[in-house]
Amino acid sequence: MPHRRRPPHRAAVTASALLLACTALVAPPAAASAPASAGAALATARPMERLGRGVVAVRSSGTDVLVSWRLLGLDPDGIGFNVYRSTAGGSYVRLNSSVLTGGTNFTDATADLSRSNSYRVRPVVNGVEQPPSTAFTLTANHATEPVVRVPLRPGGPVKFVWVGDLDGDGEYDYVVDRQTSPQAIEAYRGDGTFLWRVDMGRNSTDQDNIEGGPATIDVGHWDGVTVYDLDGDGRSEVAVRIANGVTFGDGTTFTHEDDIHQYIAILDGRTGAARATAQVPTDYRPDGPMYARFGVGYLDGVTPSLVAYMKNRQDDGDFNLMYTAWRFDGGALTRQWKWKRGDAPHADGHNTRIIDVDQDGKDEIAEIGFVLNGDGTLRYSLAGQGVVHGDRFHIADMDPRRPGLEGYGVQQDNPSGLREYYYAAGDGGMLWKHVRDGVGDVGRGMAGDIDPRYPGMEVWSFDGVYNARTDTLTQATGPWPHLGVFWDGDLGMELFNDGKIEKWDPATGGVSRLVTTWHYGAANSGTQYPALIGDIFGDWREEVVMTTSTYDELVIFTTDRPTDTRLYTLAHNPAYRNDMTVKGYLQDHHVDYYLGDGMSRPPRPDISYAGS
Repeated sequence: MPHRRRPPHRAAVTASALLLACTALVAPPAAASAPASAGAALATARPMERLGRGVVAVRSSGTDVLVSWRLLGLDPDGIGFNVYRSTAGGSYVRLNSSVLTGGTNFTDATADLSRSNSYRVRPVVNGVEQPPSTAFTLTANHATEPVVRVPLRPGGPVKFVWVGDLDGDGEYDYVVDRQTSPQAIEAYRGDGTFLWRVDMGRNSTDQDNIEGGPATIDVGHWDGVTVYDLDGDGRSEVAVRIANGVTFGDGTTFTHEDDIHQYIAILDGRTGAARATAQVPTDYRPDGPMYARFGVGYLDGVTPSLVAYMKNRQDDGDFNLMYTAWRFDGGALTRQWKWKRGDAPHADGHNTRIIDVDQDGKDEIAEIGFVLNGDGTLRYSLAGQGVVHGDRFHIADMDPRRPGLEGYGVQQDNPSGLREYYYAAGDGGMLWKHVRDGVGDVGRGMAGDIDPRYPGMEVWSFDGVYNARTDTLTQATGPWPHLGVFWDGDLGMELFNDGKIEKWDPATGGVSRLVTTWHYGAANSGTQYPALIGDIFGDWREEVVMTTSTYDELVIFTTDRPTDTRLYTLAHNPAYRNDMTVKGYLQDHHVDYYLGDGMSRPPRPDISYAGS
């Protein structure tokens, strides 16, 4: 368990004082990142994306602009920032009178908003200004809205958006699907410049959500696409499950003698050309094509692997489940291992989490009812605890007073009456269960700190809100358990539900609305989910990515509220960044430290920057 620094005189600190104590949250010295079991820790830090500052500016009122930027995972202690503005292409002028060492955001109340304004920041280390960041331009007479708009070419519905640095400039670009027939994948730079399109071909026209075509993507809880820098060259690749007839971004068509065999292709993020392909194992080919759910993790602690969860249905209605892991070295895509569930009772669900559950530096692969080690062997199963299939589960540091991470899951039609459960993520030890009479389908379950009156996170489905650590019912009726989002700048989690960002009041059990997304032209793509929630630019708070109803624009909601809380970008936290690569039924991404009211300063992530 990583060492955590505590605020001074913790026992006497009030909730308000704890928030103030976190205003100076900066990555601690490297020694603080060493796990308690240092002997088991890896000597090599995992290489992650070399991100830029992600500067963003939104007009927060008739007179004010909120400028926000990233604190990076390896920024030194004491780093400060100066904010500069250029009006209508003029010289950059410093806006702050003294170096900013609190939250990585700044309110500009002096801009002439009838003209365009460009903002950039310059880090200050030991009193010396560093080179400036890339600038963000707010157009003249820009609307007052917490939104960044990215143009898309006209096309069909968009279900999912992935982010990755496709061109190596340190900022995230966008990969979107098109739910047309046949389906397609498109890539855009961060400013909306179109890069390429992949036509998934005739084998993506059968879009049944259980037994569809061999090249169908993004139906049901399947995706078959992900984006990440798999070879460490500083540019993200796009991984996609394909079959005969897929046309890549460079115009080349993948051909095979039949439509049954499936492959995984690794695409160049800049061109959409195939850099490598490898055949999906054919163990279950007699039962038809296998749908896929992709994600990325560092299974050996130092090199990213593509993880593929794949299923198809047998004639009797049962499902085949196979996991494979793959490594792309810049030239070849090589399978590392294969695991098949067979007839074992290990329960899967509608989402996968790739996370270091035992905190030894190497990632494991977690399902709702079992965990695989990074080498593809079974670590543990919750079948003996009566856990069966369910829709939602979470793994996070829910109890900061307990070493390690915890898991929370909900159940679908469990014959024992088990509704929800809370367990030790490292070894599967059950900490508590909720069992009710009869069989129930608990379709939603959430975990996050939404009640500052109790230490640690809350968990809830439809039977009230519970403090996870103590299994205490704190509110008989909770908010709808859908998705969380960090938005308003305090350390509690806000909520996203059906196009609304909301704040729950634990004293009254009611919610107040912070953002109504359709007021800004945003629409869900035929579902109640956004295309992505994640920390993709600005400070540590999260963005909600949606589209317009005509699918010709990404409408990216980013906070317009200042905060003094300083945290390194969530995208440099290994657990969080891994989870950004997974879709399934969208669920919250969690960091591997406790993020909530009363938190300690988080440890510096044990990472390096790719290409260092």
